[in-house]
Amino acid sequence: MAELYDGHTPLVAITHQPALLAALLAERDADASQLWTGLERSSGADVLSPRQLLRLLANAEQALGSPDAAFVLGASWWPGHYGAASHALRNARCLREALELLVRHAARLSPLLVPHWVETPDEVVLYWTEACQLGAHRRLAVEVQMAATVALCRWRAGSALPWHCCFNRTASPHPEQLQVHLGSALQFGCQLDALLIDACWLDAPWLPPPDGTAGGRAAVAAAMAEQPPQPLLGALYALLLDRVRVPVALEDCAAHFAMSAATFKRRLAAEGTHFQAELDQVRSHVALHLFRHRGWDNDAVARHLGFHDAANFRRSFKRWTGLTPSLLRQAWSS
Repeated sequence: MAELYDGHTPLVAITHQPALLAALLAERDADASQLWTGLERSSGADVLSPRQLLRLLANAEQALGSPDAAFVLGASWWPGHYGAASHALRNARCLREALELLVRHAARLSPLLVPHWVETPDEVVLYWTEACQLGAHRRLAVEVQMAATVALCRWRAGSALPWHCCFNRTASPHPEQLQVHLGSALQFGCQLDALLIDACWLDAPWLPPPDGTAGGRAAVAAAMAEQPPQPLLGALYALLLDRVRVPVALEDCAAHFAMSAATFKRRLAAEGTHFQAELDQVRSHVALHLFRHRGWDNDAVARHLGFHDAANFRRSFKRWTGLTPSLLRQAWSS
């Protein structure tokens, strides 16, 4: 099993994302001294935790002081200079390969948000869950990741890809900034923060790898062979997703991660969550997928998720999402 990290784990090298943020502030003549405001770290420490990186990101946005700060930061986020993961990402040959690298190397490329992607015959969905507690800064982290994805694909594909951007929040006060950086296909009030695109783009060839065909393939192969650390919340999400059709208890998951139930509870609480909330998140995401991409009715989804009757499922779904399945379908069709 891969090493697990959480919001307090020393993980992010000073020479990686923190150096990128400092360079961006310097390029834009922003007050670089603001970057480290309120950040406590050991003298001489060369590795930060995801929580500390989140504080740096928020400080950088404040120092830039513009409505498009998140997109400016995101546009330079990838491929970055984060070791083998970045080397491979800059040589990705298509969207599929890039997504596989982003998921496998989330610890290096996306320490704050866990990327997931689902492929259907018609559509690809890239969405994110939290790798650590983000609180009020979730919007910032999501916008950085979306901008990074759009910018990376534009660079490697040679032109902008037709992404559809979904936000799990109310409409932005500055939609023009979103449109400039992400495109005009924006939708708010969704149940996921996600990027959607037609499946035909998944294997469409990108521009030749910057390091040449042989060098690019070697870089991708080396990165895919690595066993990078995984976020505890991301590993739990994957485990619950794998077992979504059978009853699963906190004690079972704790044993899977070689922890006592008490330790497991404490580590989840340290990230501002608990086992039932994580289970509900996975169930809601699976239900959304089955409704949208397979066209299943309430009874079929309820059976798939282990509910004894559709009425109980409908109540749970409304508790998870704030909508009944019928209202959700209406929102999708409008």
